[in-house]
Amino acid sequence: MGAVPSTPRWSGERPPEAEEHLIGAFVGEKSYPISSEFWKKLLELPLDRQWPQHRVAEACQIFAQNNYQTRHLAKILVHMVWCLQECMTTASGSSLSYMKAVNATYISSVFLKFIIENATTDTFEELYLSLDDAEAGQNILPLGERIESYVMQGVLNFIGTSDVNAHSCLLHHELLNFMMVAMSTQLCSGPTPAPKDVHPFIDAAMLQEGTVVTSVVRRLLLNFITRPRIPFRGTAYPVYSDGNEPGVLQRVGSAAANFVLLPYYTFNYLVSSSGEVSRSPLADISLLVLLILIHYRKCVKVDMSTANNNLEDVDSRTYLKENSVFYDNPYCKALENARDIEFDRVDIEGNAQNGPLVRLPFASLFDTLGLCLAEESSVLLLYSLLHGNSDFLEYVLVRTDLDTLLMPILETLYNASRRTSNQIYMLLIILLILSQDSSFNASIHKLILLNVPWYKERLLHHTSLGSLMVVILIRTVKYNLSKLRDVYLHTNCLAILANMAPHVHRLSAYASQRLVSLFDMLSRKYTKLAELKNDKIHKITSEQDGDSTTEDMSTELHIYTDFLRIVLEILNAIITYALPRNPEVVYAIMHRQEVFLPFKSHPRFNELLENIYTVLDFFNSRMDMQRTNGGWSVDDVLQVIIMNCRSWRGEGMKMFTQLRFTYEQESHPEEFFIPYVWRLVLSHSFSFNPDAINLLHMDLPVSDTPSGEVAV
Repeated sequence: MGAVPSTPRWSGERPPEAEEHLIGAFVGEKSYPISSEFWKKLLELPLDRQWPQHRVAEACQIFAQNNYQTRHLAKILVHMVWCLQECMTTASGSSLSYMKAVNATYISSVFLKFIIENATTDTFEELYLSLDDAEAGQNILPLGERIESYVMQGVLNFIGTSDVNAHSCLLHHELLNFMMVAMSTQLCSGPTPAPKDVHPFIDAAMLQEGTVVTSVVRRLLLNFITRPRIPFRGTAYPVYSDGNEPGVLQRVGSAAANFVLLPYYTFNYLVSSSGEVSRSPLADISLLVLLILIHYRKCVKVDMSTANNNLEDVDSRTYLKENSVFYDNPYCKALENARDIEFDRVDIEGNAQNGPLVRLPFASLFDTLGLCLAEESSVLLLYSLLHGNSDFLEYVLVRTDLDTLLMPILETLYNASRRTSNQIYMLLIILLILSQDSSFNASIHKLILLNVPWYKERLLHHTSLGSLMVVILIRTVKYNLSKLRDVYLHTNCLAILANMAPHVHRLSAYASQRLVSLFDMLSRKYTKLAELKNDKIHKITSEQDGDSTTEDMSTELHIYTDFLRIVLEILNAIITYALPRNPEVVYAIMHRQEVFLPFKSHPRFNELLENIYTVLDFFNSRMDMQRTNGGWSVDDVLQVIIMNCRSWRGEGMKMFTQLRFTYEQESHPEEFFIPYVWRLVLSHSFSFNPDAINLLHMDLPVSDTPSGEVAV
């Protein structure tokens, strides 16, 4: 495409006034009235000419230059809404109506995306989301309504109220593509939301009526659950070509796929060589759009009257963060209030629900999540449901097949080296939330797994789900100790184990050995740090570096002291509250009792070790009483332990307050979740001009700590 509408040279059987001429006119200097016949001709054409990437880029540049004069972006957005309304009002929607709607949505997405990612103003003035003066007074829009509000209302209303079927599936997919593009203004803002941030479309989405919000959340979740496939030949108009006749999706060409989000690229990905659909991109994009919506936070007020204009940048950001006020997110509220369609209970306290509810089949949602937890986006959805929706959390906790969720979670943790840190964090937080419930901690030890095929270190036959969870959590600690060295990750793993400890039932021999080995590993790290610190103190000089190094070592030593105490409290909880049910734990402690000896008189650990030595004294004395001339086999020792567990009364044991850790989300979760969601979006074939991205600063670590903390 050149600088004038007719620049693209035409060759072939179609007349030049067809698609290339019309697209040239659309991006050109002449402004076509919104009521012009031009729009009908443009949207009714099967735009099948294949353009290389550089021509798409050139067309977008010309369009951006002329949009101020033509206001063609605003006009095609209005026509897109009109096409959607036509699809909803026409009996079952005619094939022509759907083709026009798909074309309008697709063209809008391409040019809107280019302007957003190449905008030079923070307010995106280059969009020019208004009609010219001559058309503004023609009552084209409802009185006082802005273009972005009109567009989002039309798009969300169609998504929420129109069924996904063979006829509409393609249009639903295009509209979700459009939603992602329209909300991508977030990528251009910084990681901390501020009142000056401008996001025309997503802010308009937040102001929709409650019925629209709930219908959209329900539809997006149903798309995720049902995972609809776009049929190979299911639409009333040709998606693919028959013979040499091109179809409606083959209109720009795969060469441009890396530049804009194109249906042609999408459907090449969708359909396997055999013509069978291999997965559901509609489900994937529905989930991503839902995550963007529920984790958005709009900052509306910051009291700067007492702020010092000379504050350093860091202090200014801190002040803004501490004094920010946010609107409630209606999509987040809708997800939190979702109810099980199979369990229509009345509120126990007789409270009436305000507004419509999202009603979902929790059983299907549970099963789908179990199948999809290898995807980070599904992990984030599960976290959002468990943390925010008490009904869904309760539903999960009463399921008898918890392995449906836990096995993929544990397998992902087992393969932590191949996963992102953020995914590992989110999975651990999910386990921490679940472990806060005593019934969960009890039930996972009753569920027996015949085998664990993905665990390669050794064969695990007839092990409990709880034992496997202990093994994987300890393995994660060891991986973190050698690779990530993240205190937050350590803390989460140990917090989950501490929550589980009083409810442990028949912990396997392997899990029991790993638990004692965890203490041994941390104690060796602690001892090494203590020796290094002492050496440093002896050699310390007046140099500042020496002082700083010693301080860092003291901090790390303090951290490992806390870790060791938690492991000792875990062992204490098991032997205090569940010893008769866990002979393998007793055996593991006896077998490695030498690892506790260096800490027996340590002021930070001696009190906790008293109970362990009470147990050791009791069972060692029973062993001495039954000493034989022959050697002791493992089975012999275990039988003595099992027999004496029955007579164990816990005499002389000190009762400590049970450790109970809970997950608490911090007051500004948006600083983690908004960038995290957009990282997921960008990893799912959504390209964006890297130079325009301010949300994900290059100096930020690849994975930040999730916005939350573990509280005792």
